[in-house]
Amino acid sequence: MRFSHGFSLGRIWAILVKEVLQIRRDRLTLAMIIGVPLMQLTLFGFAINFNPKALPTAVSIADPSVFSRSLIAAMRNSSYFDLIAEIRSSTQARKLLQDGKVLFAVEVPENFSRDLVRGARPDLLMEVDATDPASSGFAIQAFNALATTALRDDLVGPLGSRAQGPAPFNPVVHLLYNPESNTQYSIVPGLLAIILTMTLVLMTCMALTRERERGTYENLLAMPATPLEIMIGKIAPYVVVGLVQSTIVLVLAKYVFGVPVIGSLTLLAGALTLFIVANLAVGYTFSTIAQSQLQAMQMTVFFLLPAILLSGFAFPFAGMPGWAQDIGEILPATHFLRIARGILLKGNDFGNILGELWPLGLFTLVAGTIALLRFRRTLD
Repeated sequence: MRFSHGFSLGRIWAILVKEVLQIRRDRLTLAMIIGVPLMQLTLFGFAINFNPKALPTAVSIADPSVFSRSLIAAMRNSSYFDLIAEIRSSTQARKLLQDGKVLFAVEVPENFSRDLVRGARPDLLMEVDATDPASSGFAIQAFNALATTALRDDLVGPLGSRAQGPAPFNPVVHLLYNPESNTQYSIVPGLLAIILTMTLVLMTCMALTRERERGTYENLLAMPATPLEIMIGKIAPYVVVGLVQSTIVLVLAKYVFGVPVIGSLTLLAGALTLFIVANLAVGYTFSTIAQSQLQAMQMTVFFLLPAILLSGFAFPFAGMPGWAQDIGEILPATHFLRIARGILLKGNDFGNILGELWPLGLFTLVAGTIALLRFRRTLD
């Protein structure tokens, strides 16, 4: 074979045209070129908020009065608190915290009004779910500011002197489940969800595309096995891989990072298994769609980015707009992250995590069904 010497713009142009034509024919690559920047701009520009507001809050009122009504109104006006429950029982408020339904539980104690009128500066207690410290910092500052502003219009006449002196009541903040606001207690359990999502989806999405590229796909189709049997056989080894990875992460979390393990490890193992299967079902679905391993990896990126940004791992979930939270609620990482933090830091039992388990199960069923349907079409 003979090659002409010298630098040729014509040859470069021919290769360039060939590459452009290949990119045009590869729709998934085109989607990556356009989709990834759009996704990142949308998520970072609209969904991510480092100053979350409208955070779910419960108020326990043991002393209904004009002062308690003014406090509730002031909390609503602060924009940091979304009062989703007004109750009379502090035990019920603590249950809402335990279940993850609210981030704050404010208690107006008995005799609050009497002590305030007498100048005794009663305590106003706010208990905080501190499993994610980044969610509550600004809201705690807003709560502390209530002491000087909330009752300004009520302290008139004989009570006017209360408005001029020290704050009429004392805001007290109790950080629950992570009293030192140690970010490692929040990040390390979240990493368990992200590591499993990244590795398991990536490994499983190669399951069928590897067969196609190696030329062994026809042998797989010739086997006397149903699509369900093939799928189970393909993903079963990776369940063990995921459990091994989880064990490594949990051991390091306990003995290196000092993350407390308050709840049942058996319950966590059951939730882990379901979460692992959910991710494997996603990866297997990608492998039935992609025509090459490169395409499968590109599809993994589209799934991994929202899992990191919209699950509550990297940014406060409660601070996202409604549409971003709706997307986040679909992702298995969101629900498992709450389960892991709840079991490890709160000591949650089965009843506490049931509301997060059934979405995981439903997601697994839907992803597995799509994978089976896609595989059946490839048999034609």
